[in-house]
Amino acid sequence: MENGDIEEVLKIEQRCFISPWTRDSFEQELDLERSKSFVAKKTVGGQKRTIGYISFWLVVDEIHILNIATHPDFRKQGIATGLVDACLEFSKDACAKAVILEVRKSNLSALSLYEKFGFECKGVRPGYYSDTKEDAIVMWLKLRP
Repeated sequence: MENGDIEEVLKIEQRCFISPWTRDSFEQELDLERSKSFVAKKTVGGQKRTIGYISFWLVVDEIHILNIATHPDFRKQGIATGLVDACLEFSKDACAKAVILEVRKSNLSALSLYEKFGFECKGVRPGYYSDTKEDAIVMWLKLRP
């Protein structure tokens, strides 16, 4: 992700989340050394558009997935799968030992996606999401050396 991608990323963010990240949040992520963000692009109507993104941190030997979204018009096309794949490839190249994330308990499609990659439920953070007080499922994937 580059600064020029943020406008389209914000549009996706606002359509996908109850409490979307702000422009400032994405700009700060781009400035952090530990933070990585990838975008998925597709040519639509002759123009290259951002249709999905993933943001994550590399902290010592762990990857923490912070945010992932696919534009609603492009869901069920493997975009999120490709983004998680790219994150996992980066993780291997960075010699990370595990990938960790939190996901809303009600987000069944995300839970299914992560389980497809072998993530396991390792706990619950009660009331984790301040906007709805919904619980978060903590998921973890051990990476092979």
